Amino acid sequence: MPMQTVTLRPGDSAPDFTLPCNGGTSVTLSALRPAKVVLFFYPKDNTPGCTLEAQGFSAALAAFEAAGTKLIGISRDSVASHDKFCAKHDLRLMLGSDAEGLVSEAYGTWAEKKLYGRAFMGMVRSTFLIDADGKIAQIWSPVKVKGHVEAVLAATEAL
Repeated sequence: MPMQTVTLRPGDSAPDFTLPCNGGTSVTLSALRPAKVVLFFYPKDNTPGCTLEAQGFSAALAAFEAAGTKLIGISRDSVASHDKFCAKHDLRLMLGSDAEGLVSEAYGTWAEKKLYGRAFMGMVRSTFLIDADGKIAQIWSPVKVKGHVEAVLAATEAL
């Protein structure tokens, strides 16, 4: 079970960032205003839980767009890994490469985790809903994949 390290709270300003993304693009969080933004941090491309989560967000992309919301997935994988992940699973998502871990550290999602009694550093699956003013509206951490996309979409539509 991951340790709870997210120190950001609803109402806080979302830390700004610029990251390289799949498809040879980049994204700057503050440049997306006044759109709402869902940032979902996930451990690794092409792993079972991360694939299910990314497929869920990709399938719901039109509904998020209809709610005036941008989706950005973030992991420490490379842009090349994101490109392969998107191609393999037909994902239509913007995936940011946080290779140096600066964004995941700013959001408190890079933390000590334990598995079979062994401690290691890793990404805590977490999602942040950011409002049109760049403030954090809601946080889910740690995330259980089942039903998560639906919960985030409902919160986004209600915002």
